[in-house]
Amino acid sequence: MAESAYGGLAAGEQDPAAARAVPETAPRCRSAREPAARTYARALPIVPVRARGLTIEGADGRRYLDCASGAGTLALGHNHPVVLEAIRKVLDSGAPLQVMDLATPVRDAFVAELLRTLPHGLADRARVRFCGPAGTDAIETAVGLVRAATGRTGTITFADAADAHADAAARAGVDSHDDVDADAGLTRPVVTGPDDSRGTRRARRPYPPDYRCPFGLGDQRGAELAAWWTESALDDAASDARLPAGMLLEPVQSGGGVAPAPDAWMRRMRQITAERSVPLIVDESDTGVGRTGAFWAVEHSGVTPDVMVLSKAIGGSLPLAVVVHRADLDTGESGAHTAFRGNQLALAAGTATLAHVRENRLAEHAAALGSRILTRLRELAREFPCIGDVRGRGLMAGIELVVPDGDPQPLDERTPADRAAPPARSLHRPRPAAPELAAAVQRECLRRGLIVGLAGRRMHVVRLLPPLTISEEQAAAVLDRLADAVQTVARDHAEQAPSRHRRRPGRHPR
Repeated sequence: MAESAYGGLAAGEQDPAAARAVPETAPRCRSAREPAARTYARALPIVPVRARGLTIEGADGRRYLDCASGAGTLALGHNHPVVLEAIRKVLDSGAPLQVMDLATPVRDAFVAELLRTLPHGLADRARVRFCGPAGTDAIETAVGLVRAATGRTGTITFADAADAHADAAARAGVDSHDDVDADAGLTRPVVTGPDDSRGTRRARRPYPPDYRCPFGLGDQRGAELAAWWTESALDDAASDARLPAGMLLEPVQSGGGVAPAPDAWMRRMRQITAERSVPLIVDESDTGVGRTGAFWAVEHSGVTPDVMVLSKAIGGSLPLAVVVHRADLDTGESGAHTAFRGNQLALAAGTATLAHVRENRLAEHAAALGSRILTRLRELAREFPCIGDVRGRGLMAGIELVVPDGDPQPLDERTPADRAAPPARSLHRPRPAAPELAAAVQRECLRRGLIVGLAGRRMHVVRLLPPLTISEEQAAAVLDRLADAVQTVARDHAEQAPSRHRRRPGRHPR
């Protein structure tokens, strides 16, 4: 059998022994049972059977470099020895595996290690609340916490944030007839989404990404205007005695397209919320545990939040979610939780992961290697016009795909907040997003033995989330495969360009 240039079997080849291990009807059954909803199984048609570190082996015998890392849950990669050892230790001890949130030695060890890593301003007066296995449980708990503590309703969230932010705000107690905009006193134009099933409109403040700035400005000017926009809304709310219960934001919008918040904007959000006694909730589900080059992403800006939402990597590959908050916000209300908030295996795996990242300074490794990865990706962007932007922080990188021969986004197609911005001398108008090109890059990567994810409002951003244990050599292999995939997609798009230009508007080829 031929060897691939990337190691292992060549693309398209199978290990006969591995192939025989899978029933012949299995693919057909999987296809028949797969829902129509967008799932990873549809985008990544592989069947993992073994994994270690960065590498996954499929049932067909092919090996893949995994830069999705379970959507960021695998800080140490697959089946890291310290995680497996921690899990086996609990299993061999005979300890109960599920005791809700009762105190156990495993739970105590997790809390002690977590407090050791938190920002000092929060760790000194923190309470740790176990709420459920998913980040959505933690967000709902955090929103309910600040509502109970302040006696107010309404939560400020931001455009392109995780859907869980608006959903959790609604589930945490916003009445089905309330309007989140009015409830929070947001009387100025806001970025809104569709109504949810409970009739609660999702209202979000402008977030300041540089490339697709909602005000068409970008850089520091866009961030300053976004901060002013939010501050003005809060001042309007204060004049009506209708301040919101809290503000919920992400230091890097991972699912929103890997958009890092400017440090100055983060500090401004902390300042305006503190001045108005509005608790600041920071969601570190995607960014925590060293991912961005600091143990917690808020450390880049020096911000100390009132509440932190933690999930994904803190469970060491197993489901776990926690809310850490200031002691004075604790009203004694139980908040949202499930019966699975005390999973002993997840707590043990999480403790091992937190300690390993801290002791081996993997956040510093993520910062250094991530910087070199972003430099290489930006070189790639200069070579291929279909890459509109490269952004990220640490080992969280996003490559935005755009239509290389498309016209810049017309101003009349921008969002309400965009159109409400004051006129600028030179508006930044990026080219249209190209989700079809991003999907093509993902497919070509998979053909070359590389697993990447997609993110962004239109799923037009290729997202890299390698484990923090990735080496220089492995990173080079990842970038080589990605560059090859982008080159193929760019070439195919260029070859199809003449036929696209020959079509008349409103006409379709036969």
